[in-house]
This record gives sequence, structure tokens and C-alpha cells, in this order.
Amino acid sequence: MSVPMVPADRPALPWRRRPPVLAAVAAAHLIARLPPARIRAVLTFARRGAAPASAEQARAARDAVIAVSLSCAGEGCLPRSIAAALLCRLRGCWPTWCAGIRVHPFGAHAWIEADGRPVDEPPRHYRVTIAIAPDRELRR
Repeated sequence: MSVPMVPADRPALPWRRRPPVLAAVAAAHLIARLPPARIRAVLTFARRGAAPASAEQARAARDAVIAVSLSCAGEGCLPRSIAAALLCRLRGCWPTWCAGIRVHPFGAHAWIEADGRPVDEPPRHYRVTIAIAPDRELRR
């Protein structure tokens, strides 16, 4: 049995709060088409000057992203994670953005972490291949 990557009931988001979320989702879909090295470069640049995100801030961003985007609410882990990280950045913070793989069975996944833990992710064991944490000089 497969565990869904997102909650069955998507959270609601008031219309007045949707424009920045939609902008983050649109940017994430464009960034997700780039090669991994370019994704790393773009997200490394985006995180500059941001404070580390708390688990609550990261969860709120992820919930907002899945509230406005069906593709991010489904199997779109790459644009979902990028959009949540970008939305955090618009709010002045940055989670740790991660991408990883597993071998048996082979799979790839992208997610965000805050306070050292994945945000609303089912327990899966992926080896992290790319992690973009908040700037070191801004860590608490």
C-alpha cells in the first residue's frame, strides 16, 4: 500500500493570500525544469540573507502551496518543495531544501526540512544528494 505524499484534504487559503503563493508555484515549475546543478545554483542564490525557517513556517508554506496547486498537491514533489522553499524566502526565512534517492526500489524525491526534520513527509529513507540549508552565518 502506498502512502500519499500529501493530505487527502487540501488546506484552504483565502483569495487575498494566494498571489504570492501562485507566484512561488509558477517560479517553481520553471525552476524544476532546469538541470540539478542549475536548480542548486538558483536555490543557493535565493536563500541568501534569509533566517532559518521554523517547522511552523515551513509547514505553513507547504500547506499554502498544496492549497493552490493540484500538481504540487499530488506527485509533484520537486515543484512542491521548490515552491515551499521560495514561499518561505518571500516571508524572510529559508528551510533546508533536500533532494535524494533510494536504491531499493529505486526512487527520487525532493522535500523541505526545518529544525532538522522533514516537513509533513511520510517516513521514507532517501539518501540526500543535494541539501541547501540556510546561510551558515545566520543560523541560531
